[in-house]
Amino acid sequence: MKKYDVIVIGAGPAGYAAAMRAVDFKKKVALIEKKQLGGAGIHHGALWSKTWWELSREAYMLRKHGDALNTGGISFNYHKIQSEVRKAVLERMEQLEHHMHNINVSIEDGLFDYIQGNARVASKHVVEIKGLNETTQIEGEYIILATGSTPRKLAEIPIDEEHIFTSDGLDKLEAFPKSMVIVGAGVIGCEFATIFSNFGHTKVHLIDKGDRILPFEDEDVVKVIERNLEAKNVLIHRNSRLIDMKIEGEMVVYTLEYTDGSKEVFRVEKALVSVGRVPNYQNLCDDSLELKVDGRGIIDDLTQTSIENIYAVGDITADISLVNVGELEGRFAIERIFGQPERPLIYENISTIMFLSPEVAGVGMNEIQARAKDLEYKVVSIDYSCIPRAIAMRNTQGFIKILVTNDDEQKILGMRVVGEHASSAIQAVALLISMDKGIRELAELIHPHPSIIEGIQECGRMLLGKSMLKPAVLRNAMVCKTYSKGKYADLIEV
Repeated sequence: MKKYDVIVIGAGPAGYAAAMRAVDFKKKVALIEKKQLGGAGIHHGALWSKTWWELSREAYMLRKHGDALNTGGISFNYHKIQSEVRKAVLERMEQLEHHMHNINVSIEDGLFDYIQGNARVASKHVVEIKGLNETTQIEGEYIILATGSTPRKLAEIPIDEEHIFTSDGLDKLEAFPKSMVIVGAGVIGCEFATIFSNFGHTKVHLIDKGDRILPFEDEDVVKVIERNLEAKNVLIHRNSRLIDMKIEGEMVVYTLEYTDGSKEVFRVEKALVSVGRVPNYQNLCDDSLELKVDGRGIIDDLTQTSIENIYAVGDITADISLVNVGELEGRFAIERIFGQPERPLIYENISTIMFLSPEVAGVGMNEIQARAKDLEYKVVSIDYSCIPRAIAMRNTQGFIKILVTNDDEQKILGMRVVGEHASSAIQAVALLISMDKGIRELAELIHPHPSIIEGIQECGRMLLGKSMLKPAVLRNAMVCKTYSKGKYADLIEV
């Protein structure tokens, strides 16, 4: 039986990152994958969907500026766009394959093995692998579980990946549908609503059981997203409950019940069920191991499971399901096993981005989370209309909002950026949060001009009472307030 220092099951973002970090420690590692290298993070998740989003965003800009660019009335070829998306996926997968297959050549230690097959942890140190032609076993001092997640399905909905889809099956679409309903108004559902509405070929319906989409985000953020979706002819079914969905011929028929008791029936060409994801831990470990799990995933303590030599990282755990978090956990697990982590595993300063219209980036707490912790805070925001780069881009929709502690230190609690280039605007703030720093450091940075991040500097200056533009004058575009005992108050009067 072949022996390894560590066996990693799952070659998605978390597993791949763990395996490569093990190589750094000069440890012999086996990386096992039953389907495709890169996992859902490449093939049906972040890279795949965000390539669709990028192309849809460009398509919308052509539609929006059709008169100025002489592109009015433009239509988009689904198969050509789909081909471009698949090229992006293939490009990344081939890069990872080339890197993986040549890692032993470069380091000359023969430390790395990639094994294709369905892996199962048979005992504390033994992994059984079912390949195409044979079943083998390998032994590992440590085992890392990184098998990811799959879309959650609802028993009452007949998902066939032809008429009613999950995100894993959307690549089977052969044309832009004329109409589509999306079940679930969370991040993934809203992202696909944005993608399909951007191209302008699909009437999108979005089912939301509450009175607004994205219920975990602040109301000012959600208002911008809702307004844009509805401007692109998206029908948001608010305060509604799906009570029936079925396939009739080539159409999907669904029935909604509203909070007032009324019901309504709709007919669309396609449906997408987007109600979260579930961890892939079924049949992964032998029952004799008694690995502790709950409904959210494998229970872990800083990546270590209830079995001392077995670790779990990425979507399979009950932690945050993001590619960057999975990679962080994969690397941390290896460092914890074979060395001393350079820094603790913390989730407070994780940067996130929602690929909507416009994009929304965040780090740290929003106002909902701050209030849930009974915190008093200062909040400052600046509209994109006050930022020269946004004016130059001819797109001033959006804002930057920063929360700090309601004291003299003004330590940064969190930030949200809604608008173009949002994702590039949050890293400095993420660093300051991790360093437990205040707003003064942010206000003193010199940012390039013109750039969106100049708005962050102006926010810092507002809190210090020395902004160039005055919130007392531009009350509709600049906010500088305190939140205390459930009430807002102006922080700066002049």
